[in-house]
Amino acid sequence: MKMSRRALRMQRNHKRNANKSGLNLTALMDIFTILVFFLMVNQAEVEVQNNDAIQLPASLADNKPAEQVTIMISQQDILVQGRVITSSSAAAAASGEEIPELKKELEYLAARSPLADGEQGRPVTIMGDKDIAYTLLKKVMNTCAKAQFNHISLAVNQTLPGGGGGG
Repeated sequence: MKMSRRALRMQRNHKRNANKSGLNLTALMDIFTILVFFLMVNQAEVEVQNNDAIQLPASLADNKPAEQVTIMISQQDILVQGRVITSSSAAAAASGEEIPELKKELEYLAARSPLADGEQGRPVTIMGDKDIAYTLLKKVMNTCAKAQFNHISLAVNQTLPGGGGGG
């Protein structure tokens, strides 16, 4: 029996496509291997983001901070996670022991991640310029504590023992 034109065309296409090789996964696997290795190496050490407007005090401590909410206090502004919340002068001039704008932002962040069972508070890192007034730093810490961010860490530049210096 004679094959139709359509059947002949389909048979020709099947023969032509049968010679093509499959997907080469070697390059893709190499990329994924390098990616996994890169992520494993860089996950081990958490580095606090640095801002040129803030000069951190120096310390001999070896502990590195864990990744958490970061409050930066410069001479001009107070930032939470990189967002400007209020000016430092307005916060210092505010009456009372709390900064309302900062408390509102921290309560918003706290609402987004509820406390686990048995936790007493949330961690927060404060990066304060070494020349800011202690009264402003005290207001920021009080505000953090009132918003259930009572595991407070102060960021500093690590100095080597014996006079070596950090920035």
